[in-house]
Amino acid sequence: MEKYVFSGKTEEEALECALSELSLTKDDILYDVKEQKGGLFKGKKVEISVTKKSDINDYIKEITLDLVTKMGFDTQIESRVRDGILTLTLHSDNNNLLIGKDGKNMNALSLVVRQIVQNELGCFYKFNLDVGEYKLKQQKNLERMAKKVAREVAKSKVEVKLDPMNSYERRIIHNILNDDRYVYTESVGEEPNRCVVIKVRND
Repeated sequence: MEKYVFSGKTEEEALECALSELSLTKDDILYDVKEQKGGLFKGKKVEISVTKKSDINDYIKEITLDLVTKMGFDTQIESRVRDGILTLTLHSDNNNLLIGKDGKNMNALSLVVRQIVQNELGCFYKFNLDVGEYKLKQQKNLERMAKKVAREVAKSKVEVKLDPMNSYERRIIHNILNDDRYVYTESVGEEPNRCVVIKVRND
């Protein structure tokens, strides 16, 4: 990944210079600031290091493909960016093995890639990694289940505690029922047994 360095009297000036030079918007880049004080007869200068998000996304795709190839998988990668967030979907010659039981192998791969990217950038960078649309199918199944249970809770007025889920799965449940008129959700318990409770709204 190429990093570009720009400077100005202020952070805003340095950023404006970077965006103009690279013909990008602020949403298209990551940058960090290093303030450099001038000498006795020089004013203060602020220096920023800029990385294009498109370059970061290409880097993530590259290291992911390299890792799965070294693991012995013949893999194709489909990439898309939605709402500024990269999603990589792997299609391998053995998706079941790459996914692992309950997605454990896929999650481990995602964790390794995430750590490599964080070490390179020096900060967290959000992206999604999927195999054979496993997560997409899982999300749709969870959404269907959440809506079904929500209807039952609304009708019976009795709360329901769902099976333990990881944070990703719980977030799906919370998001899908966030605007429901009749029920609301809460997470209870401690990891790894933390779960979602669907409760009826009293109002």
